Amino acid sequence: MSPLPPQLVHYSSVDQYRQHYETHYCKSQIYTFDGLRVFFPKQQFKDAFFESASRWRRDKSVFSRQRAERIDWIKAALQDSSAGLFVGWDRDKKTYAFERRVCIAYENYVVVLRVAKDKKSATFITAYVADETTIQKIRSGPRWVL
Repeated sequence: MSPLPPQLVHYSSVDQYRQHYETHYCKSQIYTFDGLRVFFPKQQFKDAFFESASRWRRDKSVFSRQRAERIDWIKAALQDSSAGLFVGWDRDKKTYAFERRVCIAYENYVVVLRVAKDKKSATFITAYVADETTIQKIRSGPRWVL
């Protein structure tokens, strides 16, 4: 059985969420439950906590409070050994991207990592609440094997 997700984080500004991300992720050593060291580049804040005004433009122009309030879910999901792990999808190339690891926790929370070639570390790409169609597509793909 999956553990419960952490409490939502409520701040009044984007800058407060950015500071939280940089303090708790960029400046911390975080490992997945199976030992991957995960690096969190500062520039990934925008990808993780903003959404595109149009799904076709992919401009990441609109701050997403839904994503930001779940900021503490990222670490918890990565450390949840009961989370589902799948191979990522490259939407531009329309093929599976075996260097991308997709974690599904808390039924519909997705965290995406890019795993290094040595398979000892990974870089955070994004995290979001997915709709049922997206979850089904992820779950229909290959399982992640380290």
